[in-house]
Amino acid sequence: MIVCIAEKPSVARDIAAVIGATSSHEGYMEGNGYQVTWTFGHLCELKEPHEYTPLWKRWDVWDLPMIPQRYGIKLKEDDGVKKQFGIIERLMKNADGIVNCGDAGQEGELIQRWVMQKAGAKCPVKRLWISSLTEEAIREGFKTLKDQSEYQSLYEAGLSRAIGDWTLGMNATRLYTLKYGQYKQVLSIGRVQTPTLALIVRRQQEIDNFQPEQYWILSTVYRETTFSATKGKFTSQQEGEEFLEKVKYAPFIVTDISAKKGSEAPPRLYDLTSLQVDCNRKFGYSADLTLQLIQSLYEKKFTTYPRVDTTFLSDDIYPKCANILMGIRGYEAFTAPLYGQKLLKSKKVFDSSKVTDHHAIIPTGVPAQNLTDMERNVYDLVARTFIAVFYPDCKFLSTTVMGRVEDVDFKATGKQITEQGWRVIFAKDRQTEEDLKNAEEEKTLPVFVKGESGPHSPSLMEKWTTPPKLYTEATLLRAMETAGKFVDNEELRDALKENGIGRPSTRAAIIETLFKRRYIRKERKSIVPTPTGMELIGLIHEELLKSAELTGIWEKKLREIEKKKYDARQFLDELKQMVVDIVNAVRSDNSNRRVALTTEEDLKAGKKKRPPKGGNEGEKKAATPRKPKTPAGEGKQVMETVHSEQPKTVDPLRTVAGFRPKGEKQSRATDMQENGGDEWVGLPCPECKEGHIIKGKTAYGCSRWKEGCTFRRPFEDVSDKQ
Repeated sequence: MIVCIAEKPSVARDIAAVIGATSSHEGYMEGNGYQVTWTFGHLCELKEPHEYTPLWKRWDVWDLPMIPQRYGIKLKEDDGVKKQFGIIERLMKNADGIVNCGDAGQEGELIQRWVMQKAGAKCPVKRLWISSLTEEAIREGFKTLKDQSEYQSLYEAGLSRAIGDWTLGMNATRLYTLKYGQYKQVLSIGRVQTPTLALIVRRQQEIDNFQPEQYWILSTVYRETTFSATKGKFTSQQEGEEFLEKVKYAPFIVTDISAKKGSEAPPRLYDLTSLQVDCNRKFGYSADLTLQLIQSLYEKKFTTYPRVDTTFLSDDIYPKCANILMGIRGYEAFTAPLYGQKLLKSKKVFDSSKVTDHHAIIPTGVPAQNLTDMERNVYDLVARTFIAVFYPDCKFLSTTVMGRVEDVDFKATGKQITEQGWRVIFAKDRQTEEDLKNAEEEKTLPVFVKGESGPHSPSLMEKWTTPPKLYTEATLLRAMETAGKFVDNEELRDALKENGIGRPSTRAAIIETLFKRRYIRKERKSIVPTPTGMELIGLIHEELLKSAELTGIWEKKLREIEKKKYDARQFLDELKQMVVDIVNAVRSDNSNRRVALTTEEDLKAGKKKRPPKGGNEGEKKAATPRKPKTPAGEGKQVMETVHSEQPKTVDPLRTVAGFRPKGEKQSRATDMQENGGDEWVGLPCPECKEGHIIKGKTAYGCSRWKEGCTFRRPFEDVSDKQ
């Protein structure tokens, strides 16, 4: 019997119907030599810290870092999960072979591998790898099953990601919560979520610190057309008025007219991020909602696999495109002209070298029926964009008219569409600011003749520079995709994707996590950081935790593991060392900085609370603590930023790795009591930087003395230094 395991019941039913497993049983379907069962997403997860050692159950900064010798997995604590796993385990133990029908991606591979490991599967395993759930795709996939070993690097990349996220997240969250959380809130730190929050905070700081600058623009209106002075901005009003006086009474003369033909290719097909961006711009959908909608369309067989990061199709898809176009219903006005014609095949669309596991999101050709309004909106974008790539380029004429008044040059530009091409498919109501801006740029100029002249109406307009705009989900997704670098050029954006932070399938969840943690909130469509988010980023001095660029490098290494270009063990060793360095650095911070608490009431009220100026950015002067205005327990936290003076001693014992002079306040309130009043016990070892100080009969030593640390300091040496 061959056991097929899918990622969810609906997918299992689709597969079972195609391969003939039509007899229903509890937790699986059977027939034609197959048993088709399913998971509910992640049945297994990495163990909790206390499941490795009881020492890690208690949150203690001196027990960090937590790095297990060997990472283990466990079943989720859920009765439904345990029941379904029992069925899967029984089927797999009696199986002659297994077909992994999990989601065709890194996470899907990891989900099913963990289940098979936990079930103790010993039989041969094949992999089903398909990009859509249509009957044709499933049949073709079963004819070309691959050996599981061909996807080992995909599994190693997923496993490295999971272990890396656990190691950094668990340690950094405990570390920052204990050090700066005031014992009132958990400060969640993550490999991707923290640099994403840093992008939002830095944008807010750029806006807060922005100093507007005044400037003036000289323009004139001739024959109902606005011409701008080629000199550009005037930083002085006096200079601008001098030029205005020059041109007030002299006639306007047309000195040159030039026209240049141009063309514009159809928009690229969608990857997940670009679809989320457009849905946010056009419909206001969140990234998470768009992912749910396109996932639903995929499971209904109307669109292809959605969690992709390419905008290209492989060459083998081209022969299937005519049938796909014929199957799209409701767009016959656009598809009918293509019937019987040889379809265009552009290298900007079909390029197998730009496709790895999956191609861009396109319709499957199955007629889309019974869609919700939201699903219809998303499907409409995918369908129109797919049809457009087979239409000719849009042709236009760019016109530039130069004029002069006295010795001052002016310029006006216009753009006239001469052939609509693919634009006929999108000729509907303009919906976004960007669309309106493009429409303004496409204005047609009147017919001018070189040498003509006449009266005009000049003016000097006062303007001010404007700060950067707050992020929306659309612009934040683009920033995550390119690690904070903003580019409009599609080819350059493709190159930067290699160093993006997060994966297309996880970015929506990262943004949602920041909302749930109350690190960010919405102001209409804009995203703004809360005081907690602002202060958290302010007190993180470790660039590795908050740098989008550095995190992008980690993402690139994970992709290279998948492509067999980087060793997974080396990646984890580097990440573990980074965690050790961060723990040592934060634990040795002797300041008394704290993070404000953002409550649910704050979010509902939409208050624009900000940390005190100079907050946790390392200012020189100590801020005066504010007196709380509300009694404790009323759900509001007054922001405080308190800095204690650094110890003046230069003794290395007291300045390295967190040593403090006698009498200085401990970061843990209970340390002195637990250690019998001995302030040195529990501090990090200055020798190995990994253990902590313990007290012997005649001297202090390191808790890692069994591992070979040689640190030893007699009691009298320490007494002399105090």
